[in-house]
Amino acid sequence: MKRNSIDLILLISVIIISIFGIIMVASASYIWAEYKFNNPYKFVINQSIFFCIGLFLLYILSKIDYHIYYEKANNILIICLVLLILVLIPGIGTVRNGSRSWFGIGSLGIQPSEFMKLALIIFTSKYLCKNEKMLNKIVKGVFPILGVLLLVFLLIMLQPDFGTGMIIFVTIIGLLFVGGTPLSFFIKSALLAVVGIVILIASAPYRLERILSFLNPWKDPLGSGFQIIQSLYAIGPGGLFGLGFGASRQKHFYLPEPQTDFIFSIISEEFGFLGVLIVSSLFLTIIIRGFKIARECDDKFGKYLCFGIIFGLAFQAVLNLMVVVGLIPVTGVTLPFLSYGGSSLLITLCSIGIVLNISRNKR
Repeated sequence: MKRNSIDLILLISVIIISIFGIIMVASASYIWAEYKFNNPYKFVINQSIFFCIGLFLLYILSKIDYHIYYEKANNILIICLVLLILVLIPGIGTVRNGSRSWFGIGSLGIQPSEFMKLALIIFTSKYLCKNEKMLNKIVKGVFPILGVLLLVFLLIMLQPDFGTGMIIFVTIIGLLFVGGTPLSFFIKSALLAVVGIVILIASAPYRLERILSFLNPWKDPLGSGFQIIQSLYAIGPGGLFGLGFGASRQKHFYLPEPQTDFIFSIISEEFGFLGVLIVSSLFLTIIIRGFKIARECDDKFGKYLCFGIIFGLAFQAVLNLMVVVGLIPVTGVTLPFLSYGGSSLLITLCSIGIVLNISRNKR
């Protein structure tokens, strides 16, 4: 590939899956939008606005030399930390679904934790470049970045938003692993993480209810197990080709807000195994092309940055799909490109723009 070209396969895959996401948001949300806002097109209009803005930013960022993020990494992180603190203040941050995670801008909402995902990847990539030889010394090399990670995790948990916190945590741990941190550190950290997760679950009754509903959702089918049961009811009848576009039954007030975390259930119901196969293929193409760009990049910062972005995206997608099919408890994590959520779509497209710029530096 020429140095001045971008990865067209990645770009086309991202555009296709994003447009399909808008189509599915329109199908999944119009019943809820009509009921809640007396406007069946509210969600799809909002999603389309963010898509257009995101696509424009993707184009701009694909033209900007990614090395500028190395120079501005500290400032970007500080700005996002300030936003995470501000959103916790009553009167500034708004509460939705029990979490104070948004800045309200008219009928739209901006979620600063989504911006922190990218900011911390940039900061960690710079840190790894500057301290690569120090990573064997856990206290001097690894603890500083872990301190920043735990601070971010704590601020996000105060909202609370366990799903986003987990994505950020696992993404940075993955970056530390590819950066050369000793394997023994991760084994010890995994044990501590299990203890920490148990404490977090025990400290909030709703998390324990999600665990119990995951183990036996039919124990409380109208309460904590309701979402996963309705999700499975959506996936089951899909068959090979689905019920047809717009023909989902579960979006008729059975599956709560199907345009968000459980949009994959509606895709399965309306397009069947064929729809699942197409979406999975698009995700695999994006992930494989992204990792290929990271592997072939001549610059270490570009390698780490590209890997962190794609690994975080892949982990979030897998986490969402595991929830939808009942393999893990409900985490509140959206499906990249497809779920309704302006901040998520905006930052994901911006991140892909950065990856496309990195692809210009492939060998």
